[in-house]
Amino acid sequence: MDLLLRNRVVLVVGGNGFIGSAIVNRLRDEGATVIPASRSASEGLTMDANNEASVVAGLARIIHEHGRLDAVVVTAAPAAQTLDPARKSDPTQVAEALDAKALAFLRVANAAIPAMRAAGYGRIVGISGQNAFLSGNITGAVRNAALNIIAKNLADENAGSGVTVNTVNPGFVTEDPRSEVEPGRGGESSPSQIADLVAFLVSPVSALSGESIAVGHRVRGVV
Repeated sequence: MDLLLRNRVVLVVGGNGFIGSAIVNRLRDEGATVIPASRSASEGLTMDANNEASVVAGLARIIHEHGRLDAVVVTAAPAAQTLDPARKSDPTQVAEALDAKALAFLRVANAAIPAMRAAGYGRIVGISGQNAFLSGNITGAVRNAALNIIAKNLADENAGSGVTVNTVNPGFVTEDPRSEVEPGRGGESSPSQIADLVAFLVSPVSALSGESIAVGHRVRGVV
């Protein structure tokens, strides 16, 4: 299927990371002009998604240089392994994790939406996680659930404008995902599988908006 991404301009925030780099490569394979962004960019754009001024300046630069911004993918967030399990209910850690993931997504989306609405077209995708559907770790659940809720609100606010907003929810991500799915767990997925779904969601072929889509099997035993 031709995803009609040739020459589309796509910003991938966190594009140098484990998942982000796979998304960048997949979109480039489709012919998109992809700008990876990170706080310490060796390639692409230097941007700190936790700093509103940095986000606004970064998006303004893209639009100035390319004349458009067709899609944004936000993968930037500290890896789950960096969160202290002994502090999973610590309000300070919860607040920091919320800011670094869900509010980072909101900052980038808010900065991108005006130009997309003016163009009558735009695609925004956030990478969340299946911890959003599970109890047992307040930090992990809140930062992912908040991202999903923010995305749904933005999708509703922009319904009918040509701008769509969705989230992708992986479970454990590994280069060699297992096919088995344990009760109470989500299915494993690979960066390339996530990238395939993201490529569809940012393309003109997709009309989905307001969706939170699991990659691999959605948590087994959870409705």
